[in-house]
Amino acid sequence: MDQALARLQPTALSLFRFITGLLLFQYGVAKLFKFPPVPMFAKVELMSLYGAAGSLELVLGALLVVGLFTRPAAFILSGEMAFAYFLGHAPRGFFPVLNGGSLAIALCFACLYLATSGGGPVSLDALLRKKG
Repeated sequence: MDQALARLQPTALSLFRFITGLLLFQYGVAKLFKFPPVPMFAKVELMSLYGAAGSLELVLGALLVVGLFTRPAAFILSGEMAFAYFLGHAPRGFFPVLNGGSLAIALCFACLYLATSGGGPVSLDALLRKKG
């Protein structure tokens, strides 16, 4: 069973990158384009901290979805998620389950993993490597 699952690891990495990118991208869309309407993002302006975060999530999340510049995009997003946790969630309490920061922590470390592992075989990065 271990060998069978190990063979799927490269494809699972690409799927993990894709889903992580979609999760971040949706937050960018919600913050900047107000879709779907999320009450806490209703008054986000582009030139604000939330607007900057939304811009990073939109652009870099899209790069993760397609697997282009995966390592630098994921590294920047990892830092953004750490920043989001310590600025937005940690002041509300120590425990992530109580301060609402569990997703920020999970996305921080998911992006940190992607920054070290790359985008996997099903990515534009892999396609460009084959051509070069």
